[in-house]
Amino acid sequence: MAEALVEVDKLVTRFGGSTVLKGVSLQVMRGEVVALIGGSGTGKSVLLKQIIGLLRPTGGRTALFGTDVWSASGAELSTLRQRFGMLFQDGALFSSINIEQNVATPLFEHTNLPKPQCLKLARLKLALVGLPASAALKMPNELSGGMRKRAALARALALDPELLFLDEPTSGLDPISARAFDDLIRTLSHNLGLTVLLITHDLDTLLSIIDRVIVLAHGEVLGSGSIAEIRQIDDPWLKEYFSARASLEETHHA
Repeated sequence: MAEALVEVDKLVTRFGGSTVLKGVSLQVMRGEVVALIGGSGTGKSVLLKQIIGLLRPTGGRTALFGTDVWSASGAELSTLRQRFGMLFQDGALFSSINIEQNVATPLFEHTNLPKPQCLKLARLKLALVGLPASAALKMPNELSGGMRKRAALARALALDPELLFLDEPTSGLDPISARAFDDLIRTLSHNLGLTVLLITHDLDTLLSIIDRVIVLAHGEVLGSGSIAEIRQIDDPWLKEYFSARASLEETHHA
């Protein structure tokens, strides 16, 4: 039997008089690479924050590894957070410390390893995501956007998580860097046995590395399945999303 690492059941989110999520339910099974897509303002990042325990929903349930996130004790939540990694949209690196120390931060916080050992492990993670050794002692503002994303990914992998959350991992990257980042995610998921849930607008990401797509629209899950299955859904935003890609391809081949 496949194991659900992420479970969302009838999740409701309201901000003031506005209802953002209207009873969202979904699952991510162990070993899957799943993309969450939807138009701007549909609540994708809100949903992700509620799944990982950063934002309390109005109603419903979210569970990680079978543990209810919002009824877990502080100690249980701390243990859960060591089993998953999170890459925020802008990388969210600490600007006042170098890359090596950024990546080692989860190790400083959650292990009893001596500092030199933490820094050595951080360098291994930087190598794992394809960064040169010279990047370790640089400050975040000295790296390109693509290198900062990789450094943030190295930090997300610091504690050897089983589950990885990525919020718009290729946003702001040029096409070559974006495709290289996609390849890296797929390679890591395959080699490390990672389960991945990512938010993206990038159709190339969907077409290249994703096992399943979940579509969020109008505060609800509009559909879940392969790209071919999602294309069959009769929804204006989805039709525009896929037709924009077709137009780009026609322009490219012209």
